[in-house]
Amino acid sequence: MAAHAHLPRRTLLKSTVIMGGALLVPAAWPPGPAAAQAAPLVHPRAEWLARPPRVEATVLNRAPDHIVVHHTASENATDLSLEHALALSRAIQDFHMDTNGWDDVGQQLTISRGGHLMEGRNRALEAIGTGTHVVGAHTLGQNDHTVGIENEGTYMTEEPTGALWEKLVATCAWLCDVYGLEPHAAIVGHRDYNATACPGDALYALLPRLRNQVAESLGERRPAEAPAARSGGLPGPRFTFDHGPAVGPGDPTR
Repeated sequence: MAAHAHLPRRTLLKSTVIMGGALLVPAAWPPGPAAAQAAPLVHPRAEWLARPPRVEATVLNRAPDHIVVHHTASENATDLSLEHALALSRAIQDFHMDTNGWDDVGQQLTISRGGHLMEGRNRALEAIGTGTHVVGAHTLGQNDHTVGIENEGTYMTEEPTGALWEKLVATCAWLCDVYGLEPHAAIVGHRDYNATACPGDALYALLPRLRNQVAESLGERRPAEAPAARSGGLPGPRFTFDHGPAVGPGDPTR
């Protein structure tokens, strides 16, 4: 892969992320004291026995500019084990490839209700490790510049588990650090782009808190964002793994 022309101050993560290590990296943007971010433990595709993609994912030689928060619209499982999380990744891949007809898993990353973080689309960790962007299939018309994080569960009325929430904060902080993103501008919900209830009314209402906590962990100094409205007036998921529009004719990959 060609070297990124405008890499953030962040070039050494690739091998460590794939191994699930904890490399300390400098924050690229905060105006306050720099807060080094440890890469969270990520379970790569080989660990959850991913199928080969139909087509290898496209990696663009630039960074994404937004992080899109989704929910899987699946049951709010009580099994918080790693084994369940790895099986979840396989189930999502089967649905995306066999039912939706996509090339691979749509999102770049998945977080289980037990707080386990998994690589989703092929080449996702490779791209993060080089400060570039792997194109997914998770947000209609926006896949060429957004990283998608699927959060296991349905969050129309129920909030995520503490373990999931903690990993979501850590993951968003890591991605903001890697790509030099400002959390209040970069972290959005799926419904901010498409006509969908995703990531659920309850989780969407928590996004201001998510942005605030990510910014705090990165050392940002600015007024905290006010809570969001809890109800979006949008229809909920129709079936398991339905989180709304993900790809369209104009999207470069499926």
